[in-house]
Amino acid sequence: MEALLSLSFDNLSSYDGGKIRKGLRQVEGLLAQICLSTSAKSTVERRRSSIVDPGKEPPPRKELGELGQDPAFREFFKLQEGFEWNVALRLVNCLDRLMGRSNDGANDLLILSTLDLIQGILLLHPPSRSLFSRELYMNHILDLMEPVNCPAIQSATTLTLVCALIDTPQNTRTFENLDGLLTVTSLFKSRSTSREVKLKLVEFLYFYLMPETPSIPSAIATASVPAMLQRSPSKLAGAFQLRAETAGRRRADSESETTKTIEEKQELLGRYLNSVDDLVADLRESTPFGMVEC
Repeated sequence: MEALLSLSFDNLSSYDGGKIRKGLRQVEGLLAQICLSTSAKSTVERRRSSIVDPGKEPPPRKELGELGQDPAFREFFKLQEGFEWNVALRLVNCLDRLMGRSNDGANDLLILSTLDLIQGILLLHPPSRSLFSRELYMNHILDLMEPVNCPAIQSATTLTLVCALIDTPQNTRTFENLDGLLTVTSLFKSRSTSREVKLKLVEFLYFYLMPETPSIPSAIATASVPAMLQRSPSKLAGAFQLRAETAGRRRADSESETTKTIEEKQELLGRYLNSVDDLVADLRESTPFGMVEC
């Protein structure tokens, strides 16, 4: 696994579009091997089956709760704990270079592929979300939501932002401090924004207004693993146990982490959007995303 990661990282660090595309595909292939169910058939049998019946559905995805018990995933998760093999860091640095290139269709496709992989890695390895507590990386997300970018990138960036903020109030505070709410609401109110993007932004606003829980890494570091696992959308119980095993060597920071209530976030959002009261009322009534009333 280290050899494959090293090869993909070399390609991702290139300024050549072809090599970057190859590196993205290598990362995607690795994540696919981890997330797709393995059949009892041999590799040769599976390949023969796909040739004979090309319309056959691909292997089903593993349930998120099953990943924690998978040896390959546990090895991957452990590698992500270190700087050298962290995929999220390499992807956001690759995104930085792509954003500095000329805007064209080919580059836009590379940005979209990078955003998709960032979404996946943040869900598979929640501690990597801490990268977006840094203003540099959060600014990348906000820059990609600017009107100059195409609707596809704006939509993908909105989803990436959600993945970066799940269960990480510290990231949400960084988002707010960088006028992220202004960026989101300005894009939403712009007449040039496509309907698809506006729908994604509404979904994001519902998500933003939800009650906050402590960050997954902080909660584990303070030995509250069982409770956090029940609330975690990723449900990677086995993987989080790996985090718990090394938590004793890390400083718990949950005491310094600030969460905000729905009312506090409602007041903030209300500075930029008039219909916040309706959003909150609907949020409390419909309880989307399995929201628990606080």
